[in-house]
Amino acid sequence: MPSLTSILVRRSPLSPTRGILAAGPLRLACALGRSGTSILKREGDGATPVAAMALLSAFRRGRRVPGLATTLPLRRVVPGRDGWCDASGHAAYNRPVRLPFPASTESLARDDRLYDAGFVLDWNVRCRARNRGSAIFLHVAREGYAPTEGCVALSPGDLRRLLPFLRPGTVLRVLR
Repeated sequence: MPSLTSILVRRSPLSPTRGILAAGPLRLACALGRSGTSILKREGDGATPVAAMALLSAFRRGRRVPGLATTLPLRRVVPGRDGWCDASGHAAYNRPVRLPFPASTESLARDDRLYDAGFVLDWNVRCRARNRGSAIFLHVAREGYAPTEGCVALSPGDLRRLLPFLRPGTVLRVLR
């Protein structure tokens, strides 16, 4: 498969919380943030950032998404152990943390399927700023592509179809 350097996400003309992800020949429906997209992303606003975000790493919960093969660094999520800090005033803001943790966190081992497989996008990760938003991932969508809290989400089948395009150096671009 040819190497792609960029995956594009455009908002759907039918809904601000839905999008179309384009990767090579693939055109896939996706869910976006409950507040649509924003060029001024802030912590807790529910918007998907309009940005070019490199894929940094991947995570998976057990064997819930079989066949998850990627050349990106892969972390196996353990319930009760793995979380993500969303406390903008903490030194670990927008970083993976070990639970229990003294500041506000989100568990990466959710009770639903959303984080069964996910990819960390470089939104406010390499160069962090307080309140710019945290935990922006490419992950599994809710039924019916219900909106996310700011992530980009695909059906499990479409996430598997996209896997061959996801490698170090790939950038996911969310367009206005």
